[in-house]
Amino acid sequence: MEQALVWLVIACAGFVGTHMLLSSALRGPLVRALGEKAYLGVYSLVAFVTLGWMAAAFHATPAGEPAWNGWAGVPWVIASVLTIVAMALIVGAFNRNPALPQANLAGLSTRKPWGVFRVTRHPMMMGIAIWAVAHIIVAPTQRTILLALTVLFLAVVGSSLQDRRKVRTNEREWSVWMMRTSFWPNPANLGAIGSTWVVAIAVWFGITGLHWWLSGVPAGIWRWLH
Repeated sequence: MEQALVWLVIACAGFVGTHMLLSSALRGPLVRALGEKAYLGVYSLVAFVTLGWMAAAFHATPAGEPAWNGWAGVPWVIASVLTIVAMALIVGAFNRNPALPQANLAGLSTRKPWGVFRVTRHPMMMGIAIWAVAHIIVAPTQRTILLALTVLFLAVVGSSLQDRRKVRTNEREWSVWMMRTSFWPNPANLGAIGSTWVVAIAVWFGITGLHWWLSGVPAGIWRWLH
């Protein structure tokens, strides 16, 4: 294994490992010692540093040969559709998301799921997971697959850990919410997202255009317009 790829593996492990430790085993002791706000500050700082380390290691690793032609029409269209879905889930996750820090869970057990929460109770994390899958499809190189699998693993496992933590802190509300919602995205309810699709597509156009401008690699529909 090339040295650069080894460093990328180490950086990915550091990114995942620190997230897991800070959000599970070390969360309670740190919150008690520092307070909730200071803990969130430490968590965010560590996340930012390890993410930067992982990004630097990724760019230092040669891309290598792709496992298949991700630039072909079919994989490109599939990846583009997936990233639009991912963006819709992420955008919709900011609308009264009960999983966000400091969210008020009072009465959650009496409410029916709304918007993206009819698709999954973890729209932000599942949106990130779908984003990762799309990038594996369109850029199947060693470094991209490793990075994307790291993000995918953290999103899925992090969602599961979040469920456990919410049940511990508010079992009555969150247990009912879990029964009324789906962990994995339910494609049959994508239509329930409604007008969020409009915002998501607009953001998607902007982000894929920015991707082209910053990296020199066209993404999404810009693949056919450049």
